[in-house]
Amino acid sequence: MAVPLYLFTGPEAGERSDAVNELFRMYEKKLGTVELHLFYASETSVAEVVSLLMNGSLFASFRFVVLNNAEAVKKKEDIELISEWLASNDGNSALVLLSDEISVEKKLENLVPKENKKIFWELFQDKKESWLRSFFQRNGFRISEDAIEAVLELCENDTASLKRECERFFVCFEKDHVISAADVENLLSHNREENAFTLFDAMTEQCPPAERFENSLDILQKIRLSKESDAIKIIAGLTYSYRKLLLWLSLVENGISDMYALKSKGFGSKKVQEQFRRAARLWNNDNVTQILALLAKTDIAIRSGGSAFEDTLLQMLVYSIVIKNGEPVEAYEDSFSF
Repeated sequence: MAVPLYLFTGPEAGERSDAVNELFRMYEKKLGTVELHLFYASETSVAEVVSLLMNGSLFASFRFVVLNNAEAVKKKEDIELISEWLASNDGNSALVLLSDEISVEKKLENLVPKENKKIFWELFQDKKESWLRSFFQRNGFRISEDAIEAVLELCENDTASLKRECERFFVCFEKDHVISAADVENLLSHNREENAFTLFDAMTEQCPPAERFENSLDILQKIRLSKESDAIKIIAGLTYSYRKLLLWLSLVENGISDMYALKSKGFGSKKVQEQFRRAARLWNNDNVTQILALLAKTDIAIRSGGSAFEDTLLQMLVYSIVIKNGEPVEAYEDSFSF
């Protein structure tokens, strides 16, 4: 019998979600009625999830359980619980582990058969462009090249985010309308919510550090009051941006500047290129390495310390990056010197 444990990781949330749906439909076709349960590791204990997996359902022959944020499952006792469920599995349940990260705890990953693991990498720029064209065509619309570039500049670039944002056009325009760059600007830019990526953009502004810090804190506060308020997601978005900055610095160091090479690495739009040029003027390789270490340290502190100090830790993080180029704030400073 196939091992009913799966691990889908990586930043391309749209394709990852499609893979989960496809797996669910496979079980449904094979077994009939399947009961679906969705959990987040940050909100539900592994013990509760395993208890659900091990206890049969009165209403369905099979339980299909999806556990998000699987990178948070690190405790030895939690991994042992999942291992025990696998050993005693009676064929009545399956568990799918999901994570935006590339990998999870090694001992947890080792429980998953190789054929049940997949990393969903970010799509290359040309693939994103192709996906957008097809998405609009499938829904009876067309979109100009300038509009495609504008969408990719204004939205997070995983297909789940793109789908969510672009569905707005189908409500506002009649079918066969050709979406223009002006349409994108009017609909997406004016209604854009702040998130980790707009925070990163503010942190790269070409202005005095004190002004950058003030603007960044303003955006951080707006994020914390929005649906994107999760501190771990903010750190994940910033980590993604600074890892991408390391890639940009590597390309520059190696003299790679032709458009094809930049597009293949996710730097296809002029706005994105300008953003990373600004960032490269502020931070070098050593700075970025230090910033990534600080992001990881803050992530651990927030996960272990609960929600009470989240805002303080996030504000200190922004201060350390903008004002101190990634050096940690070791002690409270009575006055900021900019």
